[in-house]
Amino acid sequence: MFYHFDRTRVAGQSESESFLVGTILPRLTGGRFLIDYPFIMNRNPHVAVVGATGAVGIEMIKTLEKRNFPVGKLTLLASARSAGKQLNFKGQDITVQELTKDSFAGIDIALFSAGGSISKEFAPIAARAGCVVVDNSSAFRQDPDVPLVVPEINAADVKKHKGIIANPNCTTAITLMALYPLHQAFGVKRIFASSYQAVSGTGAKAIEELERQVSQVVNRQPVTKEVYPHQIAFNVLPQVDSFLPSGYTKEEMKMENEGRKIMHHAAFKASVTCVRVPVYRSHSIAVSAEFEKPVSLETARAVLKKAPGLDVVDEPANQKYPMPLFTSEKYNCEVGRLRLDCALDNGLCFWVSGDQLLKGAALNAVQIAEELVK
Repeated sequence: MFYHFDRTRVAGQSESESFLVGTILPRLTGGRFLIDYPFIMNRNPHVAVVGATGAVGIEMIKTLEKRNFPVGKLTLLASARSAGKQLNFKGQDITVQELTKDSFAGIDIALFSAGGSISKEFAPIAARAGCVVVDNSSAFRQDPDVPLVVPEINAADVKKHKGIIANPNCTTAITLMALYPLHQAFGVKRIFASSYQAVSGTGAKAIEELERQVSQVVNRQPVTKEVYPHQIAFNVLPQVDSFLPSGYTKEEMKMENEGRKIMHHAAFKASVTCVRVPVYRSHSIAVSAEFEKPVSLETARAVLKKAPGLDVVDEPANQKYPMPLFTSEKYNCEVGRLRLDCALDNGLCFWVSGDQLLKGAALNAVQIAEELVK
């Protein structure tokens, strides 16, 4: 949609707090309505969390509070099954409402984490209502009209939005927190990577499945499975998402496709194997990266130490390296096991770990919202 804007001020707002409102002039792009911005955001926006009762939705609510995001009003939206539940925000219990097509009137920012089908149906409706959507699903990531953003890397892309901004895949986001600073210094050509992905990336039912199966194995009971095709307890599954004709999974191709868009690096290549591991929280990725320029460990370590949102934990002699046990519930990702790659020219190996519910989802979404209100 196009907006013709006029400045308006509501009661109690100063001129600096005023915001633009406008007349909607629809524009159909790719089969749906989008908004042509720039859009000046309310300084204390009305925020909605869609999928509020899910694992990521709950983390979004916590992150809004912990980062003291200037929420003017918070609306929690979920399925009819979850409607009526209460969740706490800043000491106040807020009742979850059922998500409908009429849910977005008066809402400034909507953080979506309810799955791709919900996003495809409701995100354009929210944008059409004048709301800016930050979507955690894969629904819009490769849409040329939708910015795909990791704020530490391409925050400026937020300004290009037309009503919807995409959150990247969790494994991609965590990997790029370490890879992008190195790319700036040395120019990355390609990576070979293997991911070690926690079950909470699949959702609450997967956490329950791991807990149940551990108990069943320990107590020598028959193992039951509902979420994964095979037992996950005391096992690893070399499949995350569905397989493509190439033999890669959809998850594995996200690293290359999303990495190109986020880093503005069309020639970037990534060969990835994604593995589900019996860990509750935090993804880890082993990366072998090849660069255009020669790499030195000293320079690489110095670059990474200056990178925002990243901690260098690299003391192998003292058994100090990133682990999901210690990155869970932390905002920063950690990188370590730095070494020159013995099989690649201008190569560097590293190991990065980060909380996929935070930097891989909720935290990144709130950081994008923070960019909107700057």
